[in-house]
Amino acid sequence: MVDSDLPSKLLSILSKAADIVRGHNFIQVYSHYDADGITAASIVGKALHRAGKEYRITIFPTLIDEFMQVIESTPSECVIVTDLGASYIDRFEKMTCDVIVLDHHTLRGDSEKVCYANPHMFGVDGMTSGCGATMAFLFAIAMDERNWDLAPLAMAGIAGDRQHLNGMSGFNTFVFEGAVDRGLVKPMSGSLIPVGRLYDELLISTDPYIRGVSGNREGISRLLKDAGIPEDRDYVDLTEEESIRLSSLIAIRLIQQGVSREKLEELARTKYYLPGWDTDAESLSSFLNSCGRQNMPSVGIGAGMGDPDCLKQAKELDNTSRKQLMEGIKVLDNGESIIQMENIQWFDSSSTGFTGMLCGTVMSYIGDPDKPTIGINASDENANVSSRGTFSQLAKGIDLAEAMKEGCASVGGEGGGHKIAAGGSFKSEKRDEFLKNVDAIVGRQKQGKSAS
Repeated sequence: MVDSDLPSKLLSILSKAADIVRGHNFIQVYSHYDADGITAASIVGKALHRAGKEYRITIFPTLIDEFMQVIESTPSECVIVTDLGASYIDRFEKMTCDVIVLDHHTLRGDSEKVCYANPHMFGVDGMTSGCGATMAFLFAIAMDERNWDLAPLAMAGIAGDRQHLNGMSGFNTFVFEGAVDRGLVKPMSGSLIPVGRLYDELLISTDPYIRGVSGNREGISRLLKDAGIPEDRDYVDLTEEESIRLSSLIAIRLIQQGVSREKLEELARTKYYLPGWDTDAESLSSFLNSCGRQNMPSVGIGAGMGDPDCLKQAKELDNTSRKQLMEGIKVLDNGESIIQMENIQWFDSSSTGFTGMLCGTVMSYIGDPDKPTIGINASDENANVSSRGTFSQLAKGIDLAEAMKEGCASVGGEGGGHKIAAGGSFKSEKRDEFLKNVDAIVGRQKQGKSAS
């Protein structure tokens, strides 16, 4: 580790965490079920394996009181929590075992007893510049320098939490630059065109979601014919002229669709190829995310730790997930399913699932770009809610982490996350009351900003 590139206090915390782990034979790891959580857990698992430690990894869909009680009742003498934990530091303080928390969500306080590393503690934004996988990776190289080869997993976690959209910054820069120097990551020029076989990708890709093209075989054929490109062509085989023609046609369609300039610029972002994985960071992130979302996190962990059979299964799960997500977004793209309130827009995902991913697609491609998007799955007794915003909304004072925390609490639930992407849970019967309260909270946030 290049000490000068990271805060000395962080290095001290990571060194302490490594020493704690070295003093135990068995470590219990807890992590989140999304791409960032799966990559973070895989990184920690690989580092523990190389250190000759026995370990068990448990994945949670979120960290609420029910799951916190599971952690508190563990018989393990050493616990590592990745991509979770910021809201429960006071509870971790009271545990008698050694606890290491590697998280990046909004700070709820520091700790004397818990070995706690969070970008926010060092003036680094955990929403854009250091995710759970980043912190797990920094811990891993504190354990052993040979764990630098796990940097591609960290890049997948960064992509999973969409922290690469405006380029690398903060702690992510340290990971990225070190990985490039070691030949583990290669930046690729950005494009509006999805990576892979064009026809297949346009059939299941929701980023971009092109109305009348995405998921529409006839629409795809027309688009490629207009661009003068054969249907069996792959992205990497396009000539410069073909790429320009197709990108221009996609841009025109997205502008006509009402997609914001902010989103178009984001779509043309740099991609990050991972030679050792023969794919890019966003694709690897999608593979692992699909495992968690389809309740098969162990497959994601296995894939992240390098098992070829698990990776093959993860790719198959991802293909299935993307098809289901496409069907879900086509159901919502009917002009009636996205319900407009004064300050927010929301949709019911109880019949489709994929709430968080649908939320992001609605926010970017078919919803009102001026209002945060809320998705609610109330198919069980406890509803799960996801929310997504944009950087321009943040500039107006909107903070979804606070909106979800306050809104869920107002109906007896729990919530939190990042300013631009947050979630939570509450009793399904409280849905309408929750929405009314969140609409008012977001309204107050906008008023507070304009008044300042």
